[in-house]
Parts: sequence; C-alpha cells; structure tokens
Amino acid sequence: MPTYDYKCQECNYTFELFQPMTAEPVKHCPKCNGTVKRLIGTGAGPIFKGSGFYQTDYKNNTAKKEKTDKAAAVTDKQKTSVETGKKENKS
Repeated sequence: MPTYDYKCQECNYTFELFQPMTAEPVKHCPKCNGTVKRLIGTGAGPIFKGSGFYQTDYKNNTAKKEKTDKAAAVTDKQKTSVETGKKENKS
C-alpha cells in the first residue's frame, strides 16, 4: 500500500495517509475540515540498511573513468600532431 501526500487548500496543512490504491482520495482536512488536494510524490526509493550490503554490490565507475581518460589522452595527442603537422612515431 502506498503513502499519499495531501495538502489542505484552506489552512495549508500537509499530511500523509497510508491507504490502498483502490481507496477513494481523502476530500476533507483532518484539522479544519477544508478541501484537500492529493499531491504527486516521487515515491520512495530503495533503502539500504543493515549489514547485508557489500561494496561489490554497487556499480564501479573507476574502470569506466580510466578508459575515458585514456581515450581523451589519445585524442589530445592526435590533435597536437595534426596541429603541428607531425606524425607520432610508435616504437
């Protein structure tokens, strides 16, 4: 069951309500009995708590960054050799 956010149009009271998706939206504020509007929320993301998670469970960006850095270095060398009119000797 999702948690819905509501805001009163009259007193600006904001509250959350845990209700089934099939339930009708709340129409009245619990504080002032005014008209409420259901807000659009982003939803809850996963929560990683506890000892069951390891560093290896997460994506490693180090290898990708090194590959990108090497490609940039090669491109810089090619630009330099084109600008100076020299070809790079590979030995």
